[in-house]
Amino acid sequence: MTDEALLAAAQVSKAWPFEEARKIVKRYPGGKPNGEPVLFETGYGPSGLPHIGTFQEVLRTTLVRRAYEVLTGAPTRLVAFSDDMDGLRKVPDNVPNGQVLADNLGKPLSRIPDPFGTHESFAHHNNAMLREFLDQFGFDYEFVSASDRYNSGAFDDALRGVLRAYDKIMGIMLPTLREERRKTYSPILPVSPKSGVVLQVPIEVVDVETGMIRFEDEGEVVEQTVFGGWSKLQWKVDWAMRWVALGVDYEMCGKDLTDSVTQSGKIARVLGGQKPEGLIYELFLDEKGEKISKSKGNGLTIEQWLTYGSEESLGFYLFRDPKSAKSLHPGIIGRAVDEYWQFREKLPTQPIEQQLGNPVWHLLRTNGYQGGEGEKLPVSFGLLLNLVGVLGAHATRDQVWSYLANYVEDARPEAHPALDALVTRALAYNRDFIAPTLNRRKPEEGEAAALAALDEELAATSDDATAELLQNIVYEIGKDPHFGFESLRDWFKALYETLLGSPQGPRMGSFIALYGVENTRKLIAEALEG
Repeated sequence: MTDEALLAAAQVSKAWPFEEARKIVKRYPGGKPNGEPVLFETGYGPSGLPHIGTFQEVLRTTLVRRAYEVLTGAPTRLVAFSDDMDGLRKVPDNVPNGQVLADNLGKPLSRIPDPFGTHESFAHHNNAMLREFLDQFGFDYEFVSASDRYNSGAFDDALRGVLRAYDKIMGIMLPTLREERRKTYSPILPVSPKSGVVLQVPIEVVDVETGMIRFEDEGEVVEQTVFGGWSKLQWKVDWAMRWVALGVDYEMCGKDLTDSVTQSGKIARVLGGQKPEGLIYELFLDEKGEKISKSKGNGLTIEQWLTYGSEESLGFYLFRDPKSAKSLHPGIIGRAVDEYWQFREKLPTQPIEQQLGNPVWHLLRTNGYQGGEGEKLPVSFGLLLNLVGVLGAHATRDQVWSYLANYVEDARPEAHPALDALVTRALAYNRDFIAPTLNRRKPEEGEAAALAALDEELAATSDDATAELLQNIVYEIGKDPHFGFESLRDWFKALYETLLGSPQGPRMGSFIALYGVENTRKLIAEALEG
């Protein structure tokens, strides 16, 4: 494939990263002035622990960044911005020593002691967790802290601009607020010199150049500068100020911020800038269909996904259909693992137009392209889960590899590192989710007769029979009218429920080849004994 063919395909690709990237190309047809890098931004509110919703924004933004680089070859930067000057509004459910946070409600997150006892502040702890994971994934990004910018004076000029445009900003915001809120609203939130709390009080601009404002704090009129970390901005104003101060060209966000995008865009224009290009994506839901919240800690954590599934499968799941709501719970992990490898295997056989629509094409190029198209697993993750399900909750890695020798050439962990990593995850998934729910039911009369026939056929079959031969044996028995199955699906369901204890399962030929003919006969014997 030539660079020209890739560029031609990218210019018309319907893959969403390219559609997003073409918005930026339209804004800067000849690149950004003076060769300045196009700036991509992701935002993070460190009031709770990082979760997959946080991580997905960095991944998806990086995918758009890489697509833009393919289209233009122009330089880019990615900033991961932490809103750690926000005042803590409530104590998250999933942190230790909650009283430490309760005693500091309202203060900037970066000025509250770390309840974990490991970092300078609560924000420093949660920022470190985010960075640790992004580093683990190899993302190319620059971390920027709101507190650092406010405290150092780096935002002072931008704050001065907000003071100058104070009346215009109020004109944008007040019509969007309820009457009661209008009485106390201010785009600028001073930090109390007495309590250290971020105050939600009306302010009066005293002097734009020195940043002096006047407000009431605990019954006393205070004059104080907004510069040097003595204030922060209300969310929508803060977002707009940041776009203008940093020169942000692209930022995506969740559907819950749709109104914020509109109002912040208007404020950005008042401040002399413009709203970045961006994608509004659907939110993640937990198993109950509720929105995932970093303070509740519901849904899946990054650590949980990586306990039961691979990094690649996480990226694959996050790539798909960003404008459609997705559930995040353990039940979706296995399918994501197998679909990732299916798409990876077929990638080199696809024409370039289809490759650009294949999620794996993008994921392989997220953080430095190192090849990998066409690689495949010798055993699917679903089949691994069925195997360890039969072996039980206390199965070991060595046990699993001894069975893999029935099916995989050169069955050694070091010869198949990707498979070995999934063995560990399959054991964890089985221990926590499959083993506690398995229930092998007793076969009904026609099912028992079919199982006995299968046992008879397997007794006459060598232990090194191919998966295809074994699958044909299973098919023929299921099609035999004497056993009374209305369809092959009913026969397979009976096999899964009586032998594996699950309503769903693998291709039985592949399972028998993996588990072994004699071991499968023992399973049948156990089922027939009830």
